[in-house]
Amino acid sequence: MKFMKLGSKPDQFQTEGDNIRYVATELATDMVINVGDVKFYLHKFPLLSKSFRLQKLTAHTNEESNDEINIDDIPGGPEAFEICAKFCYGMTVTLNAYNVIAARCAAEYLEMYETVEKGNLIYKIEVFLTSSIFRSWKDSIIVLQTTKSFLPWSEELKIVSHCLDSVASKAYIETSKVDWSYTYNRKKLPSENGSDPLWNGVKKQPYVPRDWWVEDLSELHIDLYKRVITSIKTKGGMSPEVIGEALRAYAYRRLPGFSKGTIQGSDPAKYQYLVDVITSLLPAEKRSVSCSFLVRLLQTSISLECGETVRSELKRRIGLQLDEASVADLLLRAPANETITYDIDIVHELVQQFMLQKRSGQSDFPDDNEFQEMYPAFASEASKVKVARVIDGYLAEVSRDPNLPLAKFVNLAEMVSGLLRPSHDGIYRAIDMYLKEHPGITKSERKRICKLMDCRKLSPEACMHAVQNERLPLRVVVQVLFFEQTRATTSSGGGSTPDRAGTIKALLPGESHGSSRSATTNTDEDWDAVPTAEELKALKGELAMLRLRDKDTNSIDMKMGAEKVGGGKAKGLVMSKKIFSKLWSNKDRLSENSSSDTSESPGSSNAGESKSTPSRSRRHSLS
Repeated sequence: MKFMKLGSKPDQFQTEGDNIRYVATELATDMVINVGDVKFYLHKFPLLSKSFRLQKLTAHTNEESNDEINIDDIPGGPEAFEICAKFCYGMTVTLNAYNVIAARCAAEYLEMYETVEKGNLIYKIEVFLTSSIFRSWKDSIIVLQTTKSFLPWSEELKIVSHCLDSVASKAYIETSKVDWSYTYNRKKLPSENGSDPLWNGVKKQPYVPRDWWVEDLSELHIDLYKRVITSIKTKGGMSPEVIGEALRAYAYRRLPGFSKGTIQGSDPAKYQYLVDVITSLLPAEKRSVSCSFLVRLLQTSISLECGETVRSELKRRIGLQLDEASVADLLLRAPANETITYDIDIVHELVQQFMLQKRSGQSDFPDDNEFQEMYPAFASEASKVKVARVIDGYLAEVSRDPNLPLAKFVNLAEMVSGLLRPSHDGIYRAIDMYLKEHPGITKSERKRICKLMDCRKLSPEACMHAVQNERLPLRVVVQVLFFEQTRATTSSGGGSTPDRAGTIKALLPGESHGSSRSATTNTDEDWDAVPTAEELKALKGELAMLRLRDKDTNSIDMKMGAEKVGGGKAKGLVMSKKIFSKLWSNKDRLSENSSSDTSESPGSSNAGESKSTPSRSRRHSLS
């Protein structure tokens, strides 16, 4: 820390009690100055020779025959006045970053100008500030912090503006020229102290990151911090990522409990203002701060009941980069008065913001414009896939809440249903978790939630799990097996529609197409019912057989596969025929559901159309 010594005489100021100061000299004092509740017994000379204000006050008291002078409004109070008085006596005074602003403002109040006497206190302090304080990173921050206690004096004397310019300029110093001794939040390395046993005495240039200054500024009060960051941004050239890191560091430093999203403090208005300011300072550039930080900021703004403008801005920004979010980021606790565990409505709004970006239309900026990168008109395909994946994972987590209404689950899932995903394993996992934790839902609700899944986009592992899943409706289980057979047939070279239909027909009992039983009992209620253990076992065996046949396509054709089912697993064959009879006699219904539930492909539609007509005509005649 820089300092300056003024005067050479020993300090002769004495204290009597708490409220009396006097100078211990042979000459009797002839002047009493009241500064607040402290009395100073001093001499007119040398004080009047350096302070024009004291000259005027002394003349005024003489006219009123009053022996005491009252100056209650001097900035810095008795301590600052004592510094000025000691300077007048020529006694030793040490100025540093902590007391120089108090002395400067008090000297201004006492009008200790050069016109009164050459080399007066104001001049000496200005030289100290310019030549030492404002050249030091650490001292500039300390002085800036102290200016808050001396407003409006420090503002009118332009001390604040000089400090802001000093700090902002030093933040732009090339990192190769940064001396880590400037920073006071970091301990020195052993090699810097010379205590490292492996140090060979050769000083190495330490690596200094671009954001070396962000922690130091976190010491500032929010109003001063706002002005410093604004000054840094105004100068231009600072990376938005560095500005974002500075804001993140400040939030974690000044908001107790920020990492948990619950602010622990007795002054909510103070923290509310702090969140408002941080939000207003966020760089306009996309991804200048992480999505995780924005979510924490949003969570804090909600808990502190910040204004709707702040919350809307944070939601908009999160929506722009929602593809960065993780499931953990989105698991925000619901308000205390809610019965559900997590605030799914907030996530719904964030997805809405993402979808608005997706549908926002063409950009007003040309492709090579820098603002095109800052504000992209469309979300990329990769970002859509990421958002869909993270929402699937989020739904799987919140589904564990037994109080989560089905409508909230479905509404959020439907929002991302239009985002093309290569796999539906994630939404299947979420649906399965919901069915597991909510066993009491109705058949219609079970059917509604299962419509969210496209069976054709399940991985082989997910298909195997689905066929064994006792929580899924029979309709969905059969759809999974049907599309898995279609996939196996296609991969083995029998990709035409007649071949796939023939494969299924080979597994059906001869009379099933026209039987009155299949026509009358295979209702929608049957299809929406949960399959029995026997049916699941048969379907599992069927899927395993498809796996085996797919691996041995060079030696086993479709017909041999059907014969193997009949020869090796008689009981399973009966069950498989029973289930596929249901599939066949209700193929028109399954086809309709496939078109709405799973965006039916032309191949699967043609297969049902070519073989299900007799069954459909019989059922219509019976009804």
